Amino acid sequence: MRRLQLLAVLLALLAAAAAAEPVLRAVTDVPSSASSDGGGGGSDSDALFCDSWMLSVETGNAGPWSAIPARCGDFVRAYMEGERYASDSAVAAADSLAFAAQALASGDGGARPAWVFDVDETLLSNAPYYAVNGWGSQEFNETSFDEWVAVAQAPALPSSLKLYNELQGLGIHIILLTGRSEFQRNATQVNLFFAGYRSWEKLILRQPPDIGKTAVQYKSERRAALEAEGFKILGNSGDQWSDLLGLPMATRSFKLPNPMYFIS
Repeated sequence: MRRLQLLAVLLALLAAAAAAEPVLRAVTDVPSSASSDGGGGGSDSDALFCDSWMLSVETGNAGPWSAIPARCGDFVRAYMEGERYASDSAVAAADSLAFAAQALASGDGGARPAWVFDVDETLLSNAPYYAVNGWGSQEFNETSFDEWVAVAQAPALPSSLKLYNELQGLGIHIILLTGRSEFQRNATQVNLFFAGYRSWEKLILRQPPDIGKTAVQYKSERRAALEAEGFKILGNSGDQWSDLLGLPMATRSFKLPNPMYFIS
């Protein structure tokens, strides 16, 4: 009798499963233009593809790339100008602060706890520059970007400025480690003050021997030098994986969103 009851229950479950809508959609084809700029489809399919493309970028799956897919120009613009970019950045900042507070409370900060920040698209937003340069749809022009840097009026990312001040309030040493070159030191300092940043411990820029090094090599070498000085690098915030990878790494690294460009 018991076996019959169990069999009846099993048959009922199988019947219900057969009648139910599948929870996971079967993927039978790669979205058009998943690896190129061509392809048709309407705005809905473009938005779906571009959202997935951006996930691939943020997770590092996309690998090196020089420009956003042509069909994603409007998507990237809407993302950067809309609420989602601000929200994604704010969540990353909140996670960073929660980790920092917990690490200090547990005594993991050491005698000289430090936090490393990248500058561009981490502390400062170059959205005004990219708004008139295709939001990443054009290949990087170093000359025009250097001219923009010299203007020294890039605004702060609000969530990063808030995190910066909160970390200072916890007694954490702030280190700025940027891929900008030494000749841009004055413009960078002026811009940081313009955007509201104050009282950093160090501002590290590329020196002549660093020219030609990848960002991973250059930044990991500088982190090693900081550790040799006695800093305990609790956290590292950057918009590129190359800001965060390489030994030594911070105790925790926090990736900020940036669908506009890639730096190796």
